[in-house]
Amino acid sequence: MGRVLYTFFRSSTSYRLRIALALKGLDWEPRYVSLPGMQHRAVDYMALNPQGLVPALVEEDGSVFAQSLAMMEYLDETHPDPPLLPRDAKARAYVRMLCQVIGCDIHPLNNVRVLKYLRGRWSLSEADSNEWYAHWVAEGMRSLEASLVQQGRHGTWCLGEQLTMAEICLVPQIANARRFGCDLSAFPLSVAIGDRAAELPAFKAAHPSIQADAS
Repeated sequence: MGRVLYTFFRSSTSYRLRIALALKGLDWEPRYVSLPGMQHRAVDYMALNPQGLVPALVEEDGSVFAQSLAMMEYLDETHPDPPLLPRDAKARAYVRMLCQVIGCDIHPLNNVRVLKYLRGRWSLSEADSNEWYAHWVAEGMRSLEASLVQQGRHGTWCLGEQLTMAEICLVPQIANARRFGCDLSAFPLSVAIGDRAAELPAFKAAHPSIQADAS
């Protein structure tokens, strides 16, 4: 079989993988997993990916991969052109740091399952859970913006003129923040970089609004 990506159009981590695959020019077949429909908790999907999350990537030989940051590094190691991480070790650490601000500090606190738990267990209203969302987006984006400024490595992209995994993580996060009406005006550098990246063909091809399961 060919390469398969289990994806949900609104999942920012699935969005990351769609971008990475497009940048690498790799063909893949979609398998749509509805998060609202709880298909990620179905027995057959849990057998494939015991984490019960999207995305999951299945390679031609049947190997299964989960966790978007790990999957992007796997793709970069197995299909190194164009590179998503720089060769220089210090630059790699810098890019990984930016990715982890988004992937480890912002995204987990704003995941759908976290928001559902807050509403269900603690009876938070939608307005309250949206305030939670906006707070942690602002905290994470403040850290990201300050890191870009402090490191002084940015140019067109987070790392000068080299497009990397940092933009792949940044664009879906900005899109989600806007979907929830978050104020991003305090983070002009991060937003400008993300908006430039979002206009690239690979990023446009991965946009949630044009995925088949968005209808």
